[in-house]
Amino acid sequence: MKTITNSVYKCALILFLLAGNAFLSAQSAAVEIETLLETNAVTYAQAARFVLEASGVRATRNSEDAFNYAVQQNWLPGNVQAGDPARLDKISLFLMQSFNLKGGIFYSITNSPHYAYRELVYNGVIQGRSDPAMYVPGERLLFYVNRILSMIEAMEMGA
Repeated sequence: MKTITNSVYKCALILFLLAGNAFLSAQSAAVEIETLLETNAVTYAQAARFVLEASGVRATRNSEDAFNYAVQQNWLPGNVQAGDPARLDKISLFLMQSFNLKGGIFYSITNSPHYAYRELVYNGVIQGRSDPAMYVPGERLLFYVNRILSMIEAMEMGA
């Protein structure tokens, strides 16, 4: 009887620890999203961490690892640093590449940030007044990712 009671206590403890870990993980994600929303200009590392996880390409808690992965894949230019404020044209290219979005003929030929930006404007991902050289606020990054996910879902529903 004593071994059964100990086993029950061990199982309860494991379940409690797992539930606590899931709660802390969800709480950590909420804090991360809140921080992103309050950021006036996300860094390339912040953007890489969020976009790579949202696109399902790579989940990591470390922004530096996500940034390095994006640079290795040539999804971000090699001349940017992890802590630099992210420009809209470069983030546009990163979004197109990480979500594996197809573009028009000029984007397909050049794979340039300029034509990635124009593709996202054309597809309604980037809306309102914008400039390819502007820095991307966290709120806008979340909006762009949401629009892309909605666009992908609509294409899958129509297919």
